Amino acid sequence: MICPYCGHTETGVLESRDSEDSTRRRRECEKCRKRFTTYERVETIDLTIIKKDGRREKFDRNKLHNGIEKACHKRPVSVEQVDGIVAEIERELRGMEETEIQSSEVGKLVMEKLKKIDKVAYVRYASIYKEFKDAKEFTREVEKLKAEK
Repeated sequence: MICPYCGHTETGVLESRDSEDSTRRRRECEKCRKRFTTYERVETIDLTIIKKDGRREKFDRNKLHNGIEKACHKRPVSVEQVDGIVAEIERELRGMEETEIQSSEVGKLVMEKLKKIDKVAYVRYASIYKEFKDAKEFTREVEKLKAEK
């Protein structure tokens, strides 16, 4: 690992921590003694998302994260919970046999996860995903949630 401060190529690992989708390493340069953190993630096969209009785009973890984060805005959902949902969904997508996945499948997974942690975030996400045309559709979705209890 190259030191970001002095460019020296020898660094030592002081501490390692594994999370669901990466390994965090605290390092120290053997020359300048400054410390820095690196994150390692396993390189995986690229996933392609097939959009509703037929366009194909590369799976973007950040785009998924941002969409979930917007749905959870000002809700009692922690950053860790959002990160966990994103990691779970990515793991499920990578576990599928196909590398080309319909965007509707991703949307269903997101709604399934959000429904378990925050009903308001779920309805917010569903209103975009299901493209509600009016308040009646929104109300129907809320009524479905009430009936599930």
